Amino acid sequence: MVFSQEEEVIVWDADRKLQWSDFKGSYFKTEWAAATTASGISYSFTSFTKEGQLYLDFVVQSEFYPKKSWYRPELCDSIILGHEQLHFDISELYARKMRKRLAQTQFTMNAKAEVRAIYKGILKELGNFQNKYDRETNFSRNLEKQVLWNRRIKAALKEEKPSRN
Repeated sequence: MVFSQEEEVIVWDADRKLQWSDFKGSYFKTEWAAATTASGISYSFTSFTKEGQLYLDFVVQSEFYPKKSWYRPELCDSIILGHEQLHFDISELYARKMRKRLAQTQFTMNAKAEVRAIYKGILKELGNFQNKYDRETNFSRNLEKQVLWNRRIKAALKEEKPSRN
């Protein structure tokens, strides 16, 4: 998802969990879901050359978009909020994967396209992983699977420490 720079965003932070008050979007009456988390990854970079070698300084972050996220209070509880938080946590996990890939890549003078290709690949992986999460937990309805996913992502976030951009 791409949103304008003026879009309200909440940047992922291990010490800040989502609250229902963060979900400011509206839902359609025909919507079957109880809640939707709109989150994604953004990036920016600058490049410089030193001794004929191209280097990039990049910023990659996981973001939550309040005005694109919504919930139905009559259907939602703390389990569903936890499920939605995990969607945001998964975005952070993939932001870290992107930072790692960028740090390991030797860029050419075509860096803009190369970074975009890495970003597109990460977004595709992220989308597939988010869909798998919803499928396996049945959108939080399978509590046993939800607990397993909670542990899995918590462990992955501990293992995959956030690197400095």
